[in-house]
Amino acid sequence: MRNICLKITYEGTRYQGWQRQETSDNTIQGKFEGLLSRMCGEEITIQGSGRTDAGVHAMGQIANFHTHSDMGTEDMLFYMNQYLPEDIAVVEVMEVPERFHSRLNAKGKRYSYRIWNSSIPNVFFRKFAHTVEEQLDLKTMQEAASYLLGEHDFKSFTSTKKGKKSTVRRIDRIDIQKEGDLITFTFEGNGFLYHMIRILVGTLLEVGLGERSADSIPDIMGAKKREMAGMLVPGKGLILEEVYYETK
Repeated sequence: MRNICLKITYEGTRYQGWQRQETSDNTIQGKFEGLLSRMCGEEITIQGSGRTDAGVHAMGQIANFHTHSDMGTEDMLFYMNQYLPEDIAVVEVMEVPERFHSRLNAKGKRYSYRIWNSSIPNVFFRKFAHTVEEQLDLKTMQEAASYLLGEHDFKSFTSTKKGKKSTVRRIDRIDIQKEGDLITFTFEGNGFLYHMIRILVGTLLEVGLGERSADSIPDIMGAKKREMAGMLVPGKGLILEEVYYETK
């Protein structure tokens, strides 16, 4: 049994996220499993490094599947890109050790979120950025972001209501950069909760709009209540850029 790893890029605009759903076949995982099953001549289940939400994009999603097929990796790459929709592509195909798991072996991830900060729409970013017309205070948002660095309980910053899984995560880096009217938030950490980055961005935007103070962040974290944090910004501004694994 071979274990095949894929590096995937996709525009998530028209999909209901990564995860396969019983009520819809319009998911990234669903598209891949149908295609891979035909390619390999057997039923294939593919595992992704994370379950990106509806409308969220990826530049470096990692996924793996097991197969008995003896098709070469270059032939797999050609086959998949020939039959995948135009908004999904496979960048790389490699054979990995049998025990490799794209999600369980991931050590960290990098995401970016884009804000178009202007009252004049940008048609080229309409699918890849959330528009905020009011001017944002970049320095105050950067100050607020500094409180989020390190290991904390991010329960206030997730839409998950119940569950026994830990809500403790570590954020290693938050960069907020402005180029013209485009503001890009970059997050790196050991893992992110359901809706976590979109809620973090929503909270930082409220700081940038003067609706919250930068030093309110510790109190929001300490409350461990979703209603204490900011809005959930749309998925279209979010991109999974890279997944990190241990290198030997």
